[in-house]
Amino acid sequence: MQNKVLSMLGIAARGRNLVSGEFMTEKTVKAHKAYVVIVAEDASDNTKKMFRDMGAYHRVPVYIYGTKNGLAHAIGQEMRASLAVTDEGIARSLMRELEAGTMDGTGNDCESR
Repeated sequence: MQNKVLSMLGIAARGRNLVSGEFMTEKTVKAHKAYVVIVAEDASDNTKKMFRDMGAYHRVPVYIYGTKNGLAHAIGQEMRASLAVTDEGIARSLMRELEAGTMDGTGNDCESR
């Protein structure tokens, strides 16, 4: 499952249907253009809480998944703690994959909001 999720993130990035980094993710969520947000497991507790609260307020699903390096590598960037998918179809597919298995491939439970 992990490879499929990361592959889908790479496809979204190449199609310019993804923004990354705390500032751009926050801006996209607040502009109501994000369909799903993914925050790295190794992001700070403050970052996770901020995006969970923001997701709840703006009604955007937030998933805690992968690592900063893993997410960044999947999208061809350097260290990213958060991502937002801006395409509804890709977001739906991603959420289906994230919810299909309870494990994220690293032995940790995949957590939603």
